[in-house]
Amino acid sequence: MVYYFQSNVVSPAVTLFMGFDKYENEELIKWGWPEDVWFHVDKVSSAHVYLRLKEGQAIDDIPSAVLEDAAQLVKANSITGNKMNDVNVVYTMWSNLKKTDGMEPGQVAFFKEKEVYKIKVAKRINEIVNRLNKTKKEENPDFRALREARDAREREDKKRLLRELQAKQKEEERRREEEAELRSYTTLMKPELMTSNRDGNDSDDFM
Repeated sequence: MVYYFQSNVVSPAVTLFMGFDKYENEELIKWGWPEDVWFHVDKVSSAHVYLRLKEGQAIDDIPSAVLEDAAQLVKANSITGNKMNDVNVVYTMWSNLKKTDGMEPGQVAFFKEKEVYKIKVAKRINEIVNRLNKTKKEENPDFRALREARDAREREDKKRLLRELQAKQKEEERRREEEAELRSYTTLMKPELMTSNRDGNDSDDFM
């Protein structure tokens, strides 16, 4: 089961989602998307909250208000972190999450620590948490099917772009050939390069 929340601090609203427990978190880790940003309270147990970026967006493009919503949601869903002030919430791209043999379900490490960001949360802001909870929905998605459908769309997009590029290159090649042919024809038609079988004598007498 996954919980979905609408963060309407921006327009259009963005969706935040998190697993019901560590086993759903494990599925989200396994079948996450390259566009997903992962949030977690630093150094203590908490929910795994995700934000899915739009095409062309980068992690640095996330509005501060959305970061605050995600951080407050993570803190509110941490038994330990919810009782603490001045906690750090870490976030990074899904592709930076690292699983190794022997890790517990839901447990992760990072490939690159320098690509892990932090936001400081001084205290729980009930206004934010209550607003998000009012939008809460429960669903049971097929993580694998969704990821495979996403990858299929990406492959089709790449094929389409390749076809468009090849067509553009072919058209450009045709245009260059036409221009070369025109230049060649123009050169041949220059008067100084043209020849004649006339010798300057208008007589028809060959004797």
